[in-house]
Amino acid sequence: MTDAAELRRRTRALLDAHPPAATDRRDFLRSRFDAGLAWVHYPQGLGGLGAPRSLQAVVDAELAAAGAPDNDPRRIGIGLGMAAPTILQYGTDEQRRRLLRPLWTGEEVWCQLFSEPGAGSDLAALGTRAVREGADWIVNGQKVWTSSAHLARWAILIARTDPDVPKHRGITYFVCDMTDPGVEVRPLRQITGEAEFNEVFLTDVRIPDSRRLGAIGDGWRVAQTTLNNERVAIGGTPVPREGGMIGKVAATWRERPELRTHDLHQRLLGLWVEAEVARLTGVRLRQQLAAGQPGPEGAGMKLGFARLNQEISGLEVELLGEEGLLYDDWTLRRPELVDFTGRDAGYRYLRSKGNSIEGGTSEVLLNIVAERVLGLPAEPRTDKDVAWKDLAR
Repeated sequence: MTDAAELRRRTRALLDAHPPAATDRRDFLRSRFDAGLAWVHYPQGLGGLGAPRSLQAVVDAELAAAGAPDNDPRRIGIGLGMAAPTILQYGTDEQRRRLLRPLWTGEEVWCQLFSEPGAGSDLAALGTRAVREGADWIVNGQKVWTSSAHLARWAILIARTDPDVPKHRGITYFVCDMTDPGVEVRPLRQITGEAEFNEVFLTDVRIPDSRRLGAIGDGWRVAQTTLNNERVAIGGTPVPREGGMIGKVAATWRERPELRTHDLHQRLLGLWVEAEVARLTGVRLRQQLAAGQPGPEGAGMKLGFARLNQEISGLEVELLGEEGLLYDDWTLRRPELVDFTGRDAGYRYLRSKGNSIEGGTSEVLLNIVAERVLGLPAEPRTDKDVAWKDLAR
């Protein structure tokens, strides 16, 4: 059985064989994956050792102390937090072997082709069609709000394969090669001035059936694995005490006493406590996650993350007064990651508005918490037994 001592031994052996200062970054990451130290709870041969998830911290601490490079997780968060656990659970052996290693090392970036112009909050109403043609599927449709599509090699994609059954039952889950003919990515300029998101148009895109994840028509169940992991990835990311956005406001408070008022002090204290509660709740959630797959509790974490970010960024703008109205750069850029703490208060205020939309709107997540966590009666749904083709659109 792999324990903490054994993981330390394996990590030190990796460092001895591949000294970080003398090893190419990508080569080091590949060697770490092959040694089973990428995500220790994954199976052997797929970047892990079948060890408890909680022991990943042992490996990470040893590597950080040695100055070893990481895989830049903010840049490849969709692959790590959403695609990888779905591929692990539903992928074939061949798919896992081909896709997981370059995903983890960051050699291949992933994006998520779920939301559509007419199917955002009601994702199961999606209309992108996939029609079987021999050993392939021909896909046509449009996806929207796709983070990192301009960088991605692969996408996780859900499409409608049977319009004659109710909307949740006629969906199939695929892996789409973003370099294939018929895939067009267009930038979506946001309120921040950046084009972090994209529209993706799919025109007669040919996807081999070998890139299907799960059974035909079972895509909604597969997608739930992705969505549950997405919410944990967004709302449950580990941060130190006074880390993230609350740390930026607290630092300004300490450094700029001339900005302080009694009212702002009371609000800052309240938000600091809430941020700390959220951080500790995230620790507990990750401990629960170590024992199994994420459940609907991630929806609560993501809800709190969105609300706190918006309230904290609003407080920061008020604290800074006229300075808070300034904005550093409206240039249209296509960034590789979202950097909340590396930009100014204006950026944080504007970008946080998207936190209550991305990863499931706050309204949808409130329903999930009510129905699946608290056990409250479900909202009436008139379309559960209606074929998708007969729904009003």
